Amino acid sequence: MPRTNPGPPAPAAVLCGLGGWVPPRVVTNDELAARLDTDDTWIRTRTGIRTRHVAEPGQATSDLAVEAGRLALRSAGGVSADAVIVTTTTPDRPCPATAPVVASRLGLAGAAAFDIGAVCTGFVYGLATAAGLITSGVAERVLLIGADTYSTIVDPLDRTNAIIFGDGAGAVVLRAGDPDEPGAVGHFELGSDGAHEDLITVAAGGSRRRATAVETTHAERHFAMRGKEVYRHAVTRMAASARTTLDQAGWKIGDVDHFVPHQANLRILHSVADELGLPRERCVANVDTVGNTGAASIPLALADAVGRQHISVGDRLLLTAFGGGLTWGSCLLTWPELADPPQPERTTP
Repeated sequence: MPRTNPGPPAPAAVLCGLGGWVPPRVVTNDELAARLDTDDTWIRTRTGIRTRHVAEPGQATSDLAVEAGRLALRSAGGVSADAVIVTTTTPDRPCPATAPVVASRLGLAGAAAFDIGAVCTGFVYGLATAAGLITSGVAERVLLIGADTYSTIVDPLDRTNAIIFGDGAGAVVLRAGDPDEPGAVGHFELGSDGAHEDLITVAAGGSRRRATAVETTHAERHFAMRGKEVYRHAVTRMAASARTTLDQAGWKIGDVDHFVPHQANLRILHSVADELGLPRERCVANVDTVGNTGAASIPLALADAVGRQHISVGDRLLLTAFGGGLTWGSCLLTWPELADPPQPERTTP
């Protein structure tokens, strides 16, 4: 049989822009202690968090997403995008999706736009989805935004969760490029286990259970998490996912210059690093100043680290996340040169 020409290799998704934005309002541990039965030392000891940013009343997830998206597009050299993905647990409305609104406000009307709901793993799931759009030829350039306003679903009097979460948005631009060039994302590992759906949840508000005040309790209408079990699953799943991804790429743990995990809390970050045998100083963390920002946490941590020049061109990165669902995922990339790198004040005012 005659040989067929395989044609040119499929393009890879290459990261070329990065931006992060948090609301100006800073909430300190002392401010929380004034209304909760706790204090600054207790919070810092258990979470490593000192401050978090909170959206103002009326400020929606799309507002944060637009700010981060605009910075990412600027970082990529003022480019456009033909697809917009917003990954979030706190969409503006149950219907429609938040992404089309964000795309329109960014001047990207006509672009493909949709949301991803994978809770705190959303950004890694989003990277894999964006890579698929680019590799398949559906999109040439994708704007991926992780944005969450957890202050809208966490009970402000919940001593367990109110101390952990903050609001924010982080974004990246991905373009079609060569698999071997810096910035190419790949070697993904994604997973889920819905048998543990009740570990991280907002019980009411969906089709399973309506969020009416008559039929549900106050607690069922707010975010809930079974902390001890989540901690165990988070460390185990993130470490296993990271190892699988490294094996796929043929990387050793010593090849990783920076470990960028979902910023759940400092104890989890350090426990995963220890489990992998990575020195803690290679763990990128800004959870101390912004808290757990859900799907925004990894791009916000990246933007902060790049802005402070803690990550340099050519550095090898391992990204790992874990969230409700349960969901988890990891991927690798070598850091590229950006047209307009983020500045520190853009991510942590």
